[in-house]
Amino acid sequence: MSRASRRSRRLAGAGLVLALTAPGALAQGFEPGGTPGSFDFYVLALSWSPTYCDGPGARREAEGQCRPGRGLGFVVHGLWPQYNRGYPSNCSSVVRAPTRQAIEVAGQVYPSEGLARHEWRSHGTCSGLDPVAYFQAARDARAAVTIPDAFKGLERDTRMAPIEVARQFVAANRGLRPDMMSVTCRAGQLQEVRICFAKDLRGFTPCPEVARQNCRTGEVAIDAAR
Repeated sequence: MSRASRRSRRLAGAGLVLALTAPGALAQGFEPGGTPGSFDFYVLALSWSPTYCDGPGARREAEGQCRPGRGLGFVVHGLWPQYNRGYPSNCSSVVRAPTRQAIEVAGQVYPSEGLARHEWRSHGTCSGLDPVAYFQAARDARAAVTIPDAFKGLERDTRMAPIEVARQFVAANRGLRPDMMSVTCRAGQLQEVRICFAKDLRGFTPCPEVARQNCRTGEVAIDAAR
């Protein structure tokens, strides 16, 4: 079956496909607004770029994240403040625009400037940090996670059980346990790995509500980076 045919089947099965899922979309408790700095822990969301670029992202990021030849695998989707139940979003009515310095820091971890600016508005404003510090926090969280070898330089499409994806991350990251993360999917494809960090980012932390968002399909398709 051609790649185009496989893509059509996935999208047809998905119905109306959204670009990327918000952190609490599979759980109740979303709270628009919130007090900056008042939350319980962070979620670092690592998006599998080929899945994003197999949907609407291909058009949205044709010259950025999804440009042919970039060869991106896991990329930072966001660093999300979370409550033990639910999560805040858009925590400031007057949003301070990121400075050029902040965008330079964001460029070290986010695949596009547009995504970085969106994440600051939606989630960074809830962190209690200024834009530079928030993007530095995202950079530090990403640096604390080792991507398993199985997902580095993936040259051919493959399939894997979500629980095996989790096992690979647990094995590669000391102190990480299955109850501190989730593996999500979209239309039978690997979507994200979401890893929970303590509020001070000094280590991983249990997050039952996030862990319950695990993909429950038998296997997911993992397209190679292109």
